[in-house]
Amino acid sequence: MKRLGFLLFLVLMLGIASGTALAQNVGDNSVYFVTYYANNVAAAPDATLRIVNDGDTFGVLWASIYVFDDSQELTECCSCRITADGLLSESVRKNLTATPINGAIKTRGVIKVISSSTESDVNTGFAPNTPTPGLRGWATHIQSVANATPFGPAPYSQTEDELADSNLGAPEKAFLEQLCLFDNLLSGKPCTCTPEDKDF
Repeated sequence: MKRLGFLLFLVLMLGIASGTALAQNVGDNSVYFVTYYANNVAAAPDATLRIVNDGDTFGVLWASIYVFDDSQELTECCSCRITADGLLSESVRKNLTATPINGAIKTRGVIKVISSSTESDVNTGFAPNTPTPGLRGWATHIQSVANATPFGPAPYSQTEDELADSNLGAPEKAFLEQLCLFDNLLSGKPCTCTPEDKDF
């Protein structure tokens, strides 16, 4: 009888521990990500931004993308559609930096992404983002190296990293949305979105 009691106690404790572990594993609710681009020159390989919709919200999410140069100036912005379990692949050279507002393509800068359940670009009159978790992203980075490597034509090498989770405060969100509106009003040339079932 003591053994049965001990076994029942052990099963109960394991069940509680499992339930607690499952309850604590709520996932990553990030809605704002940052990365960088570098060596954005014709002689170097092209960098890539890849974003997936993890399917948690089971619907369409939008990757609102804001591209800055190394002088902290917004050069391009766009809002790209990604369905549940979809993959968005964007070329830094062809999609994200090809038509900067001032006409000068920069060699390095910053890329910011908001995971949103609403589109926020020229198609909606720049409606505000509705930050919603569900996007995950990675970016390749073009590194300048002294010698040839197996990862790219000399003198360049490539690395890939997950986009860095960041904190999205109300002032930053409003600032990005306003900059994107001004960019469109001044240039009318937002960055472009490759359809999610295609590669650039």
